[in-house]
Amino acid sequence: MPDTSSTTVRSLEPRLLWNCFADLNAVPRPSKHEERVVGFVLGFTAQHHLEATVDTGGNVIVKKAASADRQSRKPVILQAHLDMVHKAASGVEFDFANRGIEMWVDGDWVRARDTTLGADNGLGAAAILAVLASTDLSHPPIEALFTVDEEQGMSGALALQPGLLTGKTLLNLDSEEDDSFTIGCAGGIDTIARLEHFTQQIHGPDEPFFGIEIKGLRGGHSGLQIHEGRANAIKLMARILSACGEDVLALHQLKGGRARNAIPAECSSQIVVRDESKFEEIYAREVAGMEEEYRLIEPGLSITKTRLPSPGAIISCMADDIQRPFLLALQAVVNGVYRMSPVVPGLVEASSNLSTIHLERDCAEWTGLQRSSVESSKLDVAAAFSAPFRMMGAQVSHGDPYPGWTPSSTSPILERMKRLYAELFGHKVKVGACHAGLECGVIGIAYPDLDMISFGPNIHHAHSENECASISSTQKFWKLLTAALAEV
Repeated sequence: MPDTSSTTVRSLEPRLLWNCFADLNAVPRPSKHEERVVGFVLGFTAQHHLEATVDTGGNVIVKKAASADRQSRKPVILQAHLDMVHKAASGVEFDFANRGIEMWVDGDWVRARDTTLGADNGLGAAAILAVLASTDLSHPPIEALFTVDEEQGMSGALALQPGLLTGKTLLNLDSEEDDSFTIGCAGGIDTIARLEHFTQQIHGPDEPFFGIEIKGLRGGHSGLQIHEGRANAIKLMARILSACGEDVLALHQLKGGRARNAIPAECSSQIVVRDESKFEEIYAREVAGMEEEYRLIEPGLSITKTRLPSPGAIISCMADDIQRPFLLALQAVVNGVYRMSPVVPGLVEASSNLSTIHLERDCAEWTGLQRSSVESSKLDVAAAFSAPFRMMGAQVSHGDPYPGWTPSSTSPILERMKRLYAELFGHKVKVGACHAGLECGVIGIAYPDLDMISFGPNIHHAHSENECASISSTQKFWKLLTAALAEV
């Protein structure tokens, strides 16, 4: 049986790291609202008599002098982000604004109770805090960079100014496989579409009113898992509604997805049914097809319909001449892998994820995140995502793009870390790029001469309520990090 006591995580080794993680997870830290966690870090550094500053972007920079045996070494930058994706399981009400993450130990894994764990990037941040608090590690001068708002656009890293850091080597602790070093990543751009639509009034008591709910999908990280063919709940809903058409139903409400960088695991709609027999026929056909298509990759898929009481004598629904192009555009929009890299075998070059949607009353708004390791294809996939929405008259805009991180074939820190890894663990480390956004590319704008590498412990199912972190892998990660600091 899993151990669910509140003190269990704090008893794990290395205790300093896990205690820092537990302290961090007790503080709410959603993207764009990191005031409390920044305050926590400042209090932590004051307790340990360390110099800390907050820059104009809200990032925290902490400096620690070298240990006595490493006084002649040059500074090393340790970097992680403070914010986390706040997502609860379907049907679970969790007050992220006022409650810390509740953790428990399940064999070799630390998990959260029905929410994201925050190991992304809490374990990286906790490891840096542990280095700052330690009294027995050998290390050069440390410049710790805790960035904010990584998960919602990397605005913290984008605001980083030159001259604040003096180190020339940066260790990014935001990777999620302990046998791999990351030396490159994709850039990204957000797309936001908005439609102020005309409604039609339908007499509620005269027409059947239904709710459709899709849930139980795996969801996951929209970069790291995009190539796995996981189902997108918004796309599945659009498929059902579009197949029925405006002769069969009128759309009253549509909601799906919870985070810009997560594959939507749930979606719900409310509809007025005009032809119930036809609706039942089409619904049964589409659901049967989707259950067969996804039975192996989405075993938890649940699609249900429920007859609901009418919400009133008059129901506002999307007008027929708008509903049709709207649903067709959602069905047609680019979602998933757009292009595989011709340079790195097996690496996704460009992708798109339809992330969230909210339709209620006279307005519909939906978002997507496009990624690519090549700037031109990033812009191309964003344009492809936008095209069907522009054609149906929606207003389309883009959030601040962030650049990718181009791998370096002559990185001194990579060669040192490869050798150190082999010495510590007896086998070679894998080296590659990832189809996710890391802040290295953004930080490189202000500090173009940095030599950078990213590594971390095994973290599974990031950005979902199934997120978990391996205890033994975290021990391995700590061993590598502390050995690297002693050598670099």
